[in-house]
Amino acid sequence: MANAFSAQDAPSTEPDSFVVGDFVQWKRTDLSSDYPNDQYTANYVSRDAKGGSHEFTVSGSASGDDYLFSILGSASSAFSGGRHRWQLEIVRNSDSERVVVDSGHWEIVVDLDDSNVDPRSHAEIMVDKIQSILEGKADSDVEEYSVQGRSLKKMSYQELLDARKYYKQEVKSEKLKEMIKRGKGSSATIKVTF
Repeated sequence: MANAFSAQDAPSTEPDSFVVGDFVQWKRTDLSSDYPNDQYTANYVSRDAKGGSHEFTVSGSASGDDYLFSILGSASSAFSGGRHRWQLEIVRNSDSERVVVDSGHWEIVVDLDDSNVDPRSHAEIMVDKIQSILEGKADSDVEEYSVQGRSLKKMSYQELLDARKYYKQEVKSEKLKEMIKRGKGSSATIKVTF
């Protein structure tokens, strides 16, 4: 494992994920031939993928011929958790013209040291909420009612079961992706020896 604080050991691509409050850095070694860092500036602009207004910029600095990007822990502690989209912008220093050369997303993971955050994914939260509704439905099985001209219709038992099944599949998919990411394979992995 490389030293995460060393610019020399910085990975040569942006992270897939990082934790709120962590120091993060990476470099781009593939830009200098087309965009020398003495003539251009490189910036990552990131925004919440759900359309929120939270946006942040990570400016690159020269590291030899490469661009080095760093996010201080004090800066990332203000980030909201979840999926964020980013775009890499190159700005020509001579006239401030800009071009987007790359884009993608990263997952900003909540910090488990913060007791005010829920570490569950959206799918896990939904499974728990739907389960709670199903458990309470036995006590109050009224599906639709009306009071003083206003009516309310609740999800049917079958609709709740279908929603729970959908979100349980989402949770299973998330766990499978995490296992694969960690190199542990999955139950669908077939190992063969000769």
